[in-house]
Amino acid sequence: MNNKKEKLARAGMVAKGAVYALIGVLTAMAAFNLGGSKSGSDNALQFLAGQPFGQVLLGALAIGLFGYAFYRIYEAVNGPGASWSEAKGFVKRSGFIVSGIFYGALGFTATKMIVSGSSGSGGNSAVSTLMSKPYGAYVIGFVALCLLGKALFQIYKAYSGKFREDVKESSLSQKERKALVRAGKIGFTSRGIVSGILAFLFFKVALGNGADAGGKVAAFDFLQDNFGAAVMGIVALGLVAYAVFMFIQAKYAQIRI
Repeated sequence: MNNKKEKLARAGMVAKGAVYALIGVLTAMAAFNLGGSKSGSDNALQFLAGQPFGQVLLGALAIGLFGYAFYRIYEAVNGPGASWSEAKGFVKRSGFIVSGIFYGALGFTATKMIVSGSSGSGGNSAVSTLMSKPYGAYVIGFVALCLLGKALFQIYKAYSGKFREDVKESSLSQKERKALVRAGKIGFTSRGIVSGILAFLFFKVALGNGADAGGKVAAFDFLQDNFGAAVMGIVALGLVAYAVFMFIQAKYAQIRI
């Protein structure tokens, strides 16, 4: 991969980290009564839009998000490792495709906010729309299974240390290596917790026992309602740790393309 494309991929990692940092900081602030609000990806974009030079910040973030989307799609198509014809390769590469679509869509949302000046989207959620269809419960159930798989994989990555494979640790100082390990373990654990809660909420919707699964905000609501604001804040800070991991990875990533 040429130098420009590699820089775009690294910028994408920074952008992804920035989104997680905003989500984590804003939610933690809300948990500890320091302002802020329970936030998901869209809320992070809205927060940026409301800042001085918000359009410029959104533009920079959008470019980075498109860069990350490109990187994930490129990995899915041309990346090393098990091929599409192998079960492991199919699951891994499908995950790259889904990730690329998600961050590309988030980049599109940021771009739309710049062009229209809008600070959010309205209307019915995708989940509500799906559940109005005859096949909706099956699709939502499938999404729940995918989220459960993601949750388990995030926890596995956290405690197996597999996340370290994506970083050239030989280039890190001892202090940076310690920061990488701590941020990775805490960050992937928090991501696993959030994904696990979302899986549970999606299962409830699929079974007709929930109104709307929502996104990360719904997961934070669940944490606060069932375990208290302090636990919600700790998990949110874990997402900030994941952001730190992404920033380190952006600089020292082994981009195998």
